[in-house]
Amino acid sequence: MQSRGSCSSIWRNKVKRRRRQGGLWHLVFLLPSLLGVSLFLVLPFGDVVRRSFTTAMTGEFCGLDNYKNVFQNQAFLLAAQNTLKFVGVCLPLLLAGSLLIALAMEQLPFLEHAKVCYLLPQAMPAATVVLVWRLVFEKQGFLNGIMGTKIDFMEGGASFGVLVGTYLWKNLGYTVVLWFAALKTVPVEVLEAARVDGAGKIRCFIHVTLPSLKGAAYTITLLSLLNTFKVFREAYLINGAYPPREIYLLQHVFSNWYTKLDFDKMAAGAVLTALVLGTGAFLMERKLGIASGEQKERG
Repeated sequence: MQSRGSCSSIWRNKVKRRRRQGGLWHLVFLLPSLLGVSLFLVLPFGDVVRRSFTTAMTGEFCGLDNYKNVFQNQAFLLAAQNTLKFVGVCLPLLLAGSLLIALAMEQLPFLEHAKVCYLLPQAMPAATVVLVWRLVFEKQGFLNGIMGTKIDFMEGGASFGVLVGTYLWKNLGYTVVLWFAALKTVPVEVLEAARVDGAGKIRCFIHVTLPSLKGAAYTITLLSLLNTFKVFREAYLINGAYPPREIYLLQHVFSNWYTKLDFDKMAAGAVLTALVLGTGAFLMERKLGIASGEQKERG
């Protein structure tokens, strides 16, 4: 008869062999996606990094000159400032507002049946949104007709508020649906145990619901951050390549550099933008992703 130790070692070897086989099959299924990502994302971005260190006309190596030119470009600095301001205003409003609506949907079941309507703004073409916004906010628009004024909300400081409103209107419903799906994953037994221990709704939300949403919060925040760059379509269709200073964004700079064939500055600006976004995503993943992983391990 085989000893108990030899049986356990044989079993461990079988488990390791199956895991290796499973890992090979995982690679087989992932290979098409990895090839696509490498061919259409990694290699092109590597070429952008290379171009950021060369001149646009001759292709000669110029070191960090392109990056210096970008940091000395007033249009880029203005666009970066406006973009950071836009993200800083929109993200907290969107995440907090959508979470509150999702919590209300959980408490009021009849709101859940209308969640398809929340996705309608995402399905509307940008040209249609721009047309409606013009009818509402221009000097001869609907809003001025009600107020009896002649304010052009598409110009000056008011244009920033209109752009923020456009972003919130288009992405709020989509984010509400994401939060609502995440709330469904909160352990009901933990909430019930907290209520039995005397915790009220606010304490349950702070100490049970919010920690359970950390994993979903990373994904939702990252998607919302990426969607802030899509608002450029509406801004461009409303005001063109040179909008008011308040809504001159990074995408306007890249579009204008592309028109002027300033590919060297465009490449350097793209690399800097990718570094900022990548660093932000990494920090969010470290803060939210690892925290949620530790919570699962404790569970």
